[in-house]
Amino acid sequence: MSVDWKSQVKRLMARGADYADVRYYPKHEEDFKLMWNGNFLAFNRSEESGFGVRVLVGGAWGFAASSNMFSPEETFDRAFANASAASTKVKRPIRLADKDVLSGRFESPCAVDPFEVPMAEQIAMMRELDGYINQDGVMQRRVMLRTIRNTIHYYDSEGAEIEKHIVEIFPSIHVASFDETGMMQGRKYQPPRRGETRGWETMDRDHWKEQADRIVAEMRQSVEAPKCPEGRMSVILMPDMMFLQVHETIGHALELDRILGYELSFAGGSFVRLDDFGSLQYGSSKLNARADATLINSPGSFGFDDDGVAAQNRMLIENGILVGAITSRQMVTEANERAGRQIFDGSGGTCRACAFYRTPIERMTNINIDPGQDGTLEDIIRNTERGVILSGEKSWSIGSNREQFHFSTDIGWLVEDGERKGVVKNCAYSGMTLDFYRSLTAVGDESTWEVQYVDNCGKGAPGQIMHLGHGVPVCRFDHVKVGE
Repeated sequence: MSVDWKSQVKRLMARGADYADVRYYPKHEEDFKLMWNGNFLAFNRSEESGFGVRVLVGGAWGFAASSNMFSPEETFDRAFANASAASTKVKRPIRLADKDVLSGRFESPCAVDPFEVPMAEQIAMMRELDGYINQDGVMQRRVMLRTIRNTIHYYDSEGAEIEKHIVEIFPSIHVASFDETGMMQGRKYQPPRRGETRGWETMDRDHWKEQADRIVAEMRQSVEAPKCPEGRMSVILMPDMMFLQVHETIGHALELDRILGYELSFAGGSFVRLDDFGSLQYGSSKLNARADATLINSPGSFGFDDDGVAAQNRMLIENGILVGAITSRQMVTEANERAGRQIFDGSGGTCRACAFYRTPIERMTNINIDPGQDGTLEDIIRNTERGVILSGEKSWSIGSNREQFHFSTDIGWLVEDGERKGVVKNCAYSGMTLDFYRSLTAVGDESTWEVQYVDNCGKGAPGQIMHLGHGVPVCRFDHVKVGE
């Protein structure tokens, strides 16, 4: 059934709304397949369609969503009624920052749509990957493949008309075995984004065979390896660990709704305060972080956010100084008012919802660390007196305000007097967020920079799972507490 979405938005404005928008999902498709030790344990396919309506009345939001396309006006009216009711209780009226009124289309780069690949071919590929990791010494092996295809139409009362068509693929392999103490040692691989693609062409057989052999060899080494030494030393984080460090202690810490206290009861807050912008030394002068939703091949790029704001590339930390946050139209206005000064000059285009039946909130785009001038991984190792190279996230614990952390990794390599000495296992490191980033002493060049994806970022209540990426280089931090 065809719906005139623009006329429905105009109808709410005629009733007295200050602002209104609608997101229509003609079809959201998602597949998840899991193979464990050669056996399929999960094969889930879901499809959904519907629309979500936001209305601003008297400084308060109202939201409603439905899959019923036969009487959409009921949902629009319900959103208006919710906003009207909320407006009687509002203490701080919501005002949206100005934006450029844009219309357009975004389509993620994809040469081969995975939803057009026959299921038999997908399963055969997974069996092939399972064969690559089915080697001596592997006690547990896992192959996962998740694919998503989504179309979104967006209209708002300011005149924006936007269409987005997004395809994503999230594959991974994992191997594990027990060491002599009975502890499981594992190694996994989820490919960094290679080239300008988000499609089935990611499943390059030669590449996967090479990486499968590598992680099996590294798992075997971990099983036989000594424990990671304890003490203060340098830590060299590989991109497949650095991305998690950035995600948890820069990305989440700089979501403006957290900083303003809106997530305290749900996903936690932030140690950052409004007075910190422009002055807080977040890290050493080598730290340059940005929120870049223009990185074409990453799931954190989507063309336009759910406020109708175009994708942007904005600095968060420049030469170690905090200069920006992850922002939406609503939160920047409130933050500037609370601070009594203009911290933010407009929305950073990061307002997103995971589905038509969820309200948009600040979400990470691609939170990246710029490449540095300290050379390759081998260059950084040569200039390290004593430390450990760490790779692969294993477990993590983060302070409720992101002020501290404790992470463990799949594998480590000792470094002594500029040389890699051997594998160590049961590696962990911890620290206070600001102290840690201020100890950043080396940032790898472009040859070390990779775009790692995250397909399970949770936030909000009701909970929302979002997808994004982190472009990160190899980084070295000194005097870090290391141990189990």
